[in-house]
Amino acid sequence: MDDAAQPSTARMIDFWLGGEHHFPVDVAAARAFEGAYGPCAPLFRDLRAFLGRAVRTIAAAGVDAFLVFGAGVPTRGNVHEAAPEATVLYTDVDPVTVGLGQRILAGSDRAGYGFGDATDLATIDPALLRRFVPGWGHRPVGVVFLGLAAFLDDATLRRTLDELYAAAAPGSFLAVDFDSEELAAYPQALAMMGPAFRMRPPAAFGPLLGRWTPTPEGIVPVARWRPDGPPAGLPDAFHGGLAVRRAD
Repeated sequence: MDDAAQPSTARMIDFWLGGEHHFPVDVAAARAFEGAYGPCAPLFRDLRAFLGRAVRTIAAAGVDAFLVFGAGVPTRGNVHEAAPEATVLYTDVDPVTVGLGQRILAGSDRAGYGFGDATDLATIDPALLRRFVPGWGHRPVGVVFLGLAAFLDDATLRRTLDELYAAAAPGSFLAVDFDSEELAAYPQALAMMGPAFRMRPPAAFGPLLGRWTPTPEGIVPVARWRPDGPPAGLPDAFHGGLAVRRAD
C-alpha cells in the first residue's frame, strides 16, 4: 500500500475500527486527536453499529440497493456487509479514498465505488449509478448520509437533503447522523476538526431534515437507536436515525 502525504478522517476511522487500510500519517493524526480528546475507538464502533442496525432495518423493509455518501473505507461492518444481498454504490470526494475503495471492492459484482459529492448529484457516474443502484428515482433505495452533516452549513445541508428527497423514489430511506456539542468541552480537539466542522444542539437536528420524515424513534444518540442490548456508557457525541421519503 502506498503512503499518503495527508491524514484522512476516513482512514483514521478505519484505524479506530481495527481495520488494515490506513497509513502511518493517519495513525499519527488519530493518536494526536486522542491526546486532545480521549479514546475514540469505542465511539466509532458505536457509530458503526448504528450503521449496521439502520442498514438492516432498511433491508428488512424490502430495499435492496443503497447509495452511500462520504463512504470512507468500505470495510469493518460497512453497508455491503450489513446487507449482503443488496447492491451498494459507495461514493466519496477524496480521490485517495476512492482509489482505495475501488481496490478493496475489485471483483465484487454487488458493491462499487466512485467519486460523488452529495451536494452535487451530477458528479456521480451515471453508469455506476445504473449498475449498483438500479431504479434510482423509480424504486425505493437506502441513502446513507453519515459523517457529512457536520461539514455542511445549515443552508447547504437543507438544500442537499431536499435535492436527495426530490431525486429518490417514494419509500426510500435516509440514514443520517449529526455531531452534538460534545467537542465544545475539548477546544484543542475541536480546533483539529477545522473551520468547516459544525456542532449542533439536538433540538436543531430534526428541522434540518426538511421533507424527510423521521421514523418514530426520531433522531437520538446512536447508542439508543433500536439498540441490540443495553447502550454502552459513552458520550452522546453522535445522534442519528432513519427518515423516510413519503409520497408527495
